[in-house]
Amino acid sequence: MDQWNAVEIDEKTPTLTEEEKLWKTFNKEMEGEFHSHLSERVRPYLDLIDNLRLMGIDDDLTLPAIAVIGDQSSGKSSVLEALSGVALPRGSGIVTRCPLMLKLRKQLGAPQWKAIISYRDKTKEFTDPSLVEDYVRDAQDELAGSGVGICEELISLEIMSPDVCDLTLIDLPGIARVPVKGQPEDIGDQIKRLILSFIEKSETIILVVVPCNVDIATTEALKMAQEVDPEGKRTLAILTKPDLVDRGTEKNVLDIVNNRVIPLSKGYIVVKCRGQQQIQDRIPLDEATKMERDFFKQHKHFRCLLNEERATTQCLATKLSQDLIEHIKKVLPALSEQVKTELCESRRFLSECTEGPPPEPVDKKAYLIEILTLFTGKISYLTTGEVVNEENLFVILRSFFQKWNDELQNGRESYAQMVQEVAREYDLKHRGRELPGFSDYKVFEMVVQKLMMKLLGPAIDTLRVIRETVQTQLIDVSKTCFSNYPFLHCVAMNKIDKIQSKQEGKVMERIKEQFEMEKLVYTQDSIYFKNLTKMDDTNSVDWAEFDSRNKYPEMLQAYYEIVIQRLADQIPMLIQFFLLKESARVLCGEMLSLIDGVDLDKALCENSDAGRRRNDLQNRIERLNLAQEKLSHFI
Repeated sequence: MDQWNAVEIDEKTPTLTEEEKLWKTFNKEMEGEFHSHLSERVRPYLDLIDNLRLMGIDDDLTLPAIAVIGDQSSGKSSVLEALSGVALPRGSGIVTRCPLMLKLRKQLGAPQWKAIISYRDKTKEFTDPSLVEDYVRDAQDELAGSGVGICEELISLEIMSPDVCDLTLIDLPGIARVPVKGQPEDIGDQIKRLILSFIEKSETIILVVVPCNVDIATTEALKMAQEVDPEGKRTLAILTKPDLVDRGTEKNVLDIVNNRVIPLSKGYIVVKCRGQQQIQDRIPLDEATKMERDFFKQHKHFRCLLNEERATTQCLATKLSQDLIEHIKKVLPALSEQVKTELCESRRFLSECTEGPPPEPVDKKAYLIEILTLFTGKISYLTTGEVVNEENLFVILRSFFQKWNDELQNGRESYAQMVQEVAREYDLKHRGRELPGFSDYKVFEMVVQKLMMKLLGPAIDTLRVIRETVQTQLIDVSKTCFSNYPFLHCVAMNKIDKIQSKQEGKVMERIKEQFEMEKLVYTQDSIYFKNLTKMDDTNSVDWAEFDSRNKYPEMLQAYYEIVIQRLADQIPMLIQFFLLKESARVLCGEMLSLIDGVDLDKALCENSDAGRRRNDLQNRIERLNLAQEKLSHFI
């Protein structure tokens, strides 16, 4: 039995500490006596947590809270009604279908009752207590649907009244064992997952509601509490429906309350709330509270609990307020350290994010110039062989140009065979009116022209694969520079594709022109002779000996070497000039032209993960700074 529960009100009671006297006074306050000094000690801590929660700190850290759980029909709603003084949704099956944060705030010196309900982006303030049930039910229907499903979104209900204690509770759906009509088969698992998401946090006090007239060891709610709090350090149990206990079993209830069955550090409190008949008879909550006290005063076995302050809703309110405030005090130092840690980490993450656009229009234009200049600079670097992406573009291009050169070199053998075959079979297949021993030059010219037609296809293929490679690298630069700005990236993508298509067309036209020129079969004599003889001094060669048909294969092979050397260089140079150098020049010019005509807000509108992340981090740092400031007053 803990120190608080051991206190008895008689002449043997030892001297109380100031803290215990305050909590004793709080019981009297619940009976109508006004003690402002007590509220001054309780409210600041509750207001602190409320303010932190309103800032959104619970998105970053877990805040202290009291979560109320219980099996269906355990009397959970009745307990909350008794504490809040208002009627909450009732009925069979799952009544609480969304987590309900019930914030009770004592309005000292203000007789008017007032409440505020809020969820999602809706807030409603009202002054009629009878509307609470309908408003909560409507909110649940909007969040979880009009059926019998549940939803994890939180509903906040703040009640300000001179008749309530300062307390914050989170009411969770009752644990269902068997789905009813219209419920999914796994409704029980859904509810358990929802409950666990709250009670597994070490910062949460677990308030378990259990009827007196059932075997406490079999209740699902207490089992779940034991799973996450095996030592029972943050679990407080409420025993309901003491009037339904079978005669002769009262000692069993007392054993539970005295921690002899399932020990809990925070202990047990017995309450008797309005029953169904009292609800139907419309007995007011304040009258039900008096009837509850009379019940325990007159009960032969349970009257001792009243003196030990382990019975009645008023005692429960006192105990909950005491536990919550002590719990908040206990976790505040750790919470403050967590805020500092999260703040430091968030600042580090923010420093790694790209800088966003400035708010002022003049500054926006300068910022646009800056990022466009960065983009055009990287494009220019790309054309000069600088590595601006993960891969070196010129290394990739060189590999494709080498494949093109290999294609030319591999054509030697087939070309030589073709020439030899034509020379060998000339008289049988090609000789016209000329006398034997003479040859028609056009026949051998035709061999060269056939070769050109064979090489045109691979040249076009080389062009296309390089166009894809260059375009990919240009797009990667755009992604890097405009990752936060979808409009600019879209504009750059369109321009890159359009410019590349146009430049590809130009290269293709010039490649075809090149191959048409190659059909002319021409080279400088000195180049040809040098290639034919492999000699530096062509003047000492007797060219008459080459005036023979049996020398044709050798002569045409020498010319082929000239052709492949010409094509091996010319095709890559055409491709590099138009697809890379000219494309980059045109692209840079068109992107820079945006400076004078583009809508700045549209161009610099962020819609990226990076932009959202930066904004989230900035908002997070702002609320953590504010939280740190507020916590500093309590540490």
